[in-house]
Amino acid sequence: MFAGLLDDDNDLASFAEIPGVRVVKNRAFERGLSGVPAALLAGIDFAAAAAFRSEEVDVVFEHARFFGWRLPFPVVAWFPDLQHRSLPHLFSTAAWWRREIGFRAQLASGRSIVLSSKSALNDCRRFYPHARNQMSVVSFASRPSDDLLAADPRQIVRLYDLPERFFYLPNQFWRHKNHQLVLDALTILAGRGISPVVVVSGAPDEPPVYFKGIMREVEERGLNESFRYIGMVPLPHVYALLRSCRALVNPSRFEGWSTTVEEAKSFEVPMIVSDLEVHREQTGDSATYFDVDDARALARHFVEAGSKDEPFQVRQLGSTVENRVAKFADDFADAIKRAAAA
Repeated sequence: MFAGLLDDDNDLASFAEIPGVRVVKNRAFERGLSGVPAALLAGIDFAAAAAFRSEEVDVVFEHARFFGWRLPFPVVAWFPDLQHRSLPHLFSTAAWWRREIGFRAQLASGRSIVLSSKSALNDCRRFYPHARNQMSVVSFASRPSDDLLAADPRQIVRLYDLPERFFYLPNQFWRHKNHQLVLDALTILAGRGISPVVVVSGAPDEPPVYFKGIMREVEERGLNESFRYIGMVPLPHVYALLRSCRALVNPSRFEGWSTTVEEAKSFEVPMIVSDLEVHREQTGDSATYFDVDDARALARHFVEAGSKDEPFQVRQLGSTVENRVAKFADDFADAIKRAAAA
């Protein structure tokens, strides 16, 4: 695993502990430096290629960086999603082209492509119909380590002064995450004298214009008690809240393969999610769905889920999580082997 010289050793420690994994810090992988110009113009990121040769790698896994079409190694490139093609209005012109040029360069270079869902694979084939690259679907699974589950959910609920009955929305404040629909649903219910609590965590976007607009509306609509933003919280707290909430809420307009949904699946948490093709693929049609613009439907789901007279519970890891993680590992290994053999 290659990292920059300035990357935090604490962030890398969990990877270094995995048997067979060796972390290599090299200046070629500094965040502030980029070999992309050389990769595009000369066809190779010389510094990165030298590091790969030095470590005698067999296959390069390329994520969010292009190492050049002349890189003398088999390369697997991950396309997380095709959001910029499906929702182009959410991208600046520069951001759209930066992403598009990267994908086109990887396709033109004959990369083996890994996508996280069948939905993303269908998008890739639709938007790049002439691509003949080898493509694989590798859907990641979540099995948090025991140390991340050490926090007592009851104590965490008290720490944030939350009621025992709450819904959880742990998405970053990006526009496509659609927090606005949650405000609209809560406003509808407030008009009926109903006040479910939606606990919201996650970082504001940069620049945080969208976040500030959402929080301003929370104040103006008097939803402070229903829309509880608790900021960026430690990962053990995220899992504690996930394990004790009434349901996970994900109103997103687009996903490649939702991390929050995958984490909820690991604990068999009930889910109220937007009716996306990928959400149905990911949940196996076992969740409750609503249209991304239907605030009334979401409000109805809040009422139905909140009306169930269930005691406070702390969920444990579900029975399917180990098999799903094993399948993820097998699928990833197969994609790497196919690239190496091509």
